[in-house]
Amino acid sequence: VKAALWALQGGTSVVIANGTHPKISGHVITDIVEGKKVGTFFSEVKPAGPTVEQQGEMARGGGRTLAALQPEQRAEIIYRLADLLTDQREEILLANKKDLEEAENKGRLALPLLKRLSLSTSKLNSLAIGLRQIAASSQDSVGRVIRRTRIAKDLDLEQVTVPIGVLLVIFESRPDCLPQVSALAIASGNGLLLKGGKEAAHSNQILHHLTQEALSLHRVKDAVQLVNTREEVEDLCRLDKLIDLIIPRGSSQLVRNIQKAAKGIPVMGHSEGICHVYVDTDASVEKVTRIIRDSKCEYPAACNALETLLIHRDLLRTPLFDQIIDMLRVEQVKIHAGPKFASYLTFSPSEVKSLRTEYGDLECCIEVVDSVEEAVEHIHKYGSSHTDVIITENEKTAEFFLQHVDSACVFWNASTRFSDGYRFGLGAEVGISTSRIHARGPVGIEGLLTTKWLLRGDNHVVSDFSEHGTMKYLHESLPLPQRNTN
Repeated sequence: VKAALWALQGGTSVVIANGTHPKISGHVITDIVEGKKVGTFFSEVKPAGPTVEQQGEMARGGGRTLAALQPEQRAEIIYRLADLLTDQREEILLANKKDLEEAENKGRLALPLLKRLSLSTSKLNSLAIGLRQIAASSQDSVGRVIRRTRIAKDLDLEQVTVPIGVLLVIFESRPDCLPQVSALAIASGNGLLLKGGKEAAHSNQILHHLTQEALSLHRVKDAVQLVNTREEVEDLCRLDKLIDLIIPRGSSQLVRNIQKAAKGIPVMGHSEGICHVYVDTDASVEKVTRIIRDSKCEYPAACNALETLLIHRDLLRTPLFDQIIDMLRVEQVKIHAGPKFASYLTFSPSEVKSLRTEYGDLECCIEVVDSVEEAVEHIHKYGSSHTDVIITENEKTAEFFLQHVDSACVFWNASTRFSDGYRFGLGAEVGISTSRIHARGPVGIEGLLTTKWLLRGDNHVVSDFSEHGTMKYLHESLPLPQRNTN
């Protein structure tokens, strides 16, 4: 420390670090040069902007101010942001073009990720429509009374909805995620820390600027913070005093890393999207190829795309089966054979290494099952509890599937791709959750709220309710106030 202070007097900044415990790469010096938080930093140079800890505090304070606004004021901010997305379209697309050019020059991004990075006029228009849906549905979210109980005479209890607090959303490649998540946080009165991927830096910068412009309508700019420092995700996941919920949006590897790194902070999301479509013996010829094509080919990189196709054994070597295979070939989908399917073939596509694979591309596994019960069993064994579909005209079989498959989203005669906040009418989503605690499936405003209890009394004490006390518990349910359904 004395040596560091001596160096500081000569104008040299110093890092003291343990060389035997490098943090990330295995080499402590390169870690420090790359800006990772290793060791203790001595410097007289003040950081250019707020630290991430300060940003967390700002988001907390801004979120509380946001939650205290009238619902119409929060909605007004979101409507303003929706307008800015279309009004400032040219500037947004120009920034996005820079990101795309840099990504292509570096050659680091695969085609599906480049597609996610890309913004267009139609994407921005869809975003604006989604944001207006959020604004319309946000009028009655924060402060909604969901239970009223008369505990005793002049002692009334209410359970009301409140924001969770400060959300940390970490997202890769998808700049359209920023306004969606911001709008949901604003609608639910939560503070928000955003950590976007470097590949979308220019797009994220302008979208955050527009979000802050919209928040300025009611002086709550601090509520949504974009983390621009070279902060490691692992460092952010340790801020348990500042962050109440982490929501990862990205690859299964990113989600697993965050779940591992988060110490004491709940993580909401899904690590894998292994979605199944089961084709039953009573499936309609017209519906099968249409639903499978949409589920697999419409956007194969999405987490709600089909990854495993289960086919009833009786359909093998039928015209319907041939149509499915022909359609997949035309769409250039690479087919992998499950063990049972491979055993039926004299020569077959490559046998899968694992039935629990998320391809995220124009690839899928085909496996054979003997019944709807076996299909359900397969889904429970190899699925990820995300989205699973049955195609059949038999209502009894369909209802069995809907009731017995234990996934966040279970559909009958509909594409897996409907598993989405916008398509569900939530306006947008912060992600799709496969956990069983709190929120499940596409998470919109409701999933970003928790509750608190408000008790209004008049000099009440518990001892009055004892065996020899003067008061008795009533525990009467009271009617709820009328909800604003406009």
